[in-house]
Amino acid sequence: MGEGTVRIDGTALHLPGGVQVRFKRTLRLPETGTHPLPPGLGDFPVRRVEDYPDTAPERMRARGGVMLPVYLREAMWLHFGGTTEPAALQVGVGKVCAVSGEPWSDRLGRDPQNYVVLPRQPWLDGINSGMGTVRQFVAVPLGLGATVEGQVTGEEVWGGVQLQSFPLNGQRLAEWREAQRRIAEDRAVVRSARPTGGYGAAFPMAAPPAPGAAQGGAPAGPPRAPAAMGLGVGGSMRQEVHRDVWPRGSWAEEPAGRVFVHLVTPPEWRRITGEAPPPSPVDRAAYTRAGLPWFDYYDQDAHDLAPSDALGSVRPVGDWLGDDHEPWQQPAPHQVKPLGDAPGRPVGDGDW
Repeated sequence: MGEGTVRIDGTALHLPGGVQVRFKRTLRLPETGTHPLPPGLGDFPVRRVEDYPDTAPERMRARGGVMLPVYLREAMWLHFGGTTEPAALQVGVGKVCAVSGEPWSDRLGRDPQNYVVLPRQPWLDGINSGMGTVRQFVAVPLGLGATVEGQVTGEEVWGGVQLQSFPLNGQRLAEWREAQRRIAEDRAVVRSARPTGGYGAAFPMAAPPAPGAAQGGAPAGPPRAPAAMGLGVGGSMRQEVHRDVWPRGSWAEEPAGRVFVHLVTPPEWRRITGEAPPPSPVDRAAYTRAGLPWFDYYDQDAHDLAPSDALGSVRPVGDWLGDDHEPWQQPAPHQVKPLGDAPGRPVGDGDW
């Protein structure tokens, strides 16, 4: 990958510095109460805007980047699995930082922190809105004032999602790579080499093949203004946004790469690409009745970031779109699967 190059591999976005991001479809949570992490229901398809010069609207072409189709009030989360080296990733929703609530910036900020640290942060399901909780990302059209952008800035100009990655600086990255090399050598002494995950993974997760029909099926016709979409918030779930524990000055001063992610309606997706959009997500009550899992993630060594006043006061999209009439069925305790560390006190050791 060339310097500053962002590429698509199947449904995964690869940003410079080994960052991998997938956009996951999921069940929308009720807007009251706090819930376990909802399941992933597959990846959103992702396409390059520049591949559709005759059908993509001029505004999209000017901003470049990629696009994906979302239904009104559909929920999503960002999955960072497959990231191969430490990175600081900024996540914007309508050019409002999803971590700090501050305006989009080309620089990393520590006070308040305006990025997540990968791969320590395995995913991000919503904006940082409470101690140990986030509010779910939910798609809404621009113009209502329901987006995070509209509520924080008072206007809706950008929509979509923005990503920007910063690797470790040269010295820190060299030190980290040397430490990983030594760890690998130590492991090789006691056991045969095999693929592993997490920090320093030599075999990042492979992306599935891209869905949808060939691009050649896009219908002819002049571009038009899209029904622009942005992200508001839905229900609250238990998830920490981890505080950066790298020493100050560890990250590069300039971003390695960035990408604008346009959210388009299913009819607009079909008009631009000629592909059928994926079907609407499965009914959440049916998912729960089937006994399928929900998740709780706990990392005993991580530290949660306090929410900003701006993000803590963002209201759910139901305040604009009305009550959520989709039936809700609470998952049974056995359906909530623990991930990461066990949420308990550490076990002490003694003499053997």
